[in-house]
Amino acid sequence: MVANADVVRARQTVRALAQQARLSLVDQTKLVTAASELARNTLTYGGGGSMRVSIVTRGFRSGVKVTFRDEGPGIADLELALTDGWSSGKGMGLGLSGARRLADEFELVSEPGRGTCVVVVKWAR
Repeated sequence: MVANADVVRARQTVRALAQQARLSLVDQTKLVTAASELARNTLTYGGGGSMRVSIVTRGFRSGVKVTFRDEGPGIADLELALTDGWSSGKGMGLGLSGARRLADEFELVSEPGRGTCVVVVKWAR
């Protein structure tokens, strides 16, 4: 069972840093939505894990970087997992692909039997 309190805490943490980084309300919402999906995936499919959130800068721009890491079963077919509508469980199959669309930068590394790491970054405009 997914610990909803953990997902809520993840959303709150990401929103607070997105506000500090001066992301627009629209970009805050996009990042929080992506983080919520990834947190849920980490708990549901990865058996739990960790989330790290930080404010990042590139030149004069600031943004928020969120990293999710688990030691679950991993993802056998990354291309398939990023296809809209495909789900390994009972979801709608929009978690990973949706998070990728909502973020400015998206990185997914996974190895079967060794876990998954997903990194998203959203930049202030």
